[in-house]
Amino acid sequence: MELAQVMEQKSFVIVGDTLNEEKYAGKIKRAMLEHGYQVQCVGKELPSIDDVSGEIDIIDLCIRADRGLTLLQACSKPFKSVVIQPGASSEALVQYLQAHGIPYIDGCLLMGLKQYRS
Repeated sequence: MELAQVMEQKSFVIVGDTLNEEKYAGKIKRAMLEHGYQVQCVGKELPSIDDVSGEIDIIDLCIRADRGLTLLQACSKPFKSVVIQPGASSEALVQYLQAHGIPYIDGCLLMGLKQYRS
């Protein structure tokens, strides 16, 4: 899935410190909501991805790679793809995604909004 396709989705889970508007997770949450996306947040707001209500299209990792990996490993809910924000990747995370056939991209939702939703 390319970034343009990601931005066509509706339901996003932002994983990170979304309560702090100075952190990227908080900035992404605010921008996605302003553009009309359905956004739920894991990390500071919900403890796990499985606590998200409804369907999930995209999981956006904006958190330390080891924590993101742990949350994905515990997730039993279906989703379409993962976006790994800059600085949130690791070899272990990528290996897990590849080994489980989970589609992912290295990208930035803020850039996606600028390129495809301005």
